Amino acid sequence: MLLQIVLLIGGLALVIFGADWLVDGASGIARKAGISEFVIGLTIVGFGTSCPELVVSLTGAFQGLADISLGNVVGSNIFNTLLILGVTSLIAPMAITSHNKLRDIPMVFGITLLFILFGKYNNDITRLEGIIFLLLFAGYIWYSFKSSPREEEDGSKKEKQLKLWHAILLVLAGLAGLIIGGRLFVDNATEIAHAMGVSDKFIAITVLALGTSLPELATCIVAAAKKKGQLALGNILGSNIFNILLIIGASAVVTPLNFSSMNWVDLGVLLLSSILLFTSCYVAKKDEIDRVDATVMLLCQAGYMAWLFINL
Repeated sequence: MLLQIVLLIGGLALVIFGADWLVDGASGIARKAGISEFVIGLTIVGFGTSCPELVVSLTGAFQGLADISLGNVVGSNIFNTLLILGVTSLIAPMAITSHNKLRDIPMVFGITLLFILFGKYNNDITRLEGIIFLLLFAGYIWYSFKSSPREEEDGSKKEKQLKLWHAILLVLAGLAGLIIGGRLFVDNATEIAHAMGVSDKFIAITVLALGTSLPELATCIVAAAKKKGQLALGNILGSNIFNILLIIGASAVVTPLNFSSMNWVDLGVLLLSSILLFTSCYVAKKDEIDRVDATVMLLCQAGYMAWLFINL
């Protein structure tokens, strides 16, 4: 038990340090390349923090386990929006740009709705629908780079300017820290919970759900603390887009995903999370996701978790 506790703490430390390195490295690449921090968050950081979900869902698809592929993505996107974005915006209200309002947030809402419609139409995500998701993903990433406002490197900034190789190294080290640290946390927390006689369902809903969301959570909290809200927002939106368009798309191409196990409560909360994100753009002043929005998101997450516990 003592070894598991030490490894658990070590994994958590790796996640925290990895998030710090990833944010610094991603910001450095954005400045050197003249690309907005949002697009870096959407692509490099979003993909990196979605790697655990990609591995889990593709493995499930290859093994013919649609429940794993679908449940992993649904649960991750709910956690990303309601919990992680809620916590991050509670720490520091997150500014929303015109690009976010007109392109990125409506995109998340649209693909979430499309995912539910595709799945419930024939109770399957077919290979054709998977290909449509992949084409939408490629088009969105291309358009994001093309339409993103350029950011010139400014040597007068007080923030330390990193060499490109140093920034890339920090990103790679950060991603490694997040993935390895998250794995250590999940494995050892599971062993500790088993030793305490906790049920597998309880472990899945709490330890594993938190563990797979640790990379996004740590990255967003660090980004918020460093006043890099666009990087944090890009990470959340990018992760949600990667999860549906790339991960579900690729999984469905491997094998059609049976949708019958997806109940309306889970799908309703998933849709609600994207609706809350969408309405946060247009209610009141809405140039930011403020603490009121964050509180509503966290209350919805708490209600959903309560429902899951009641229906164990």
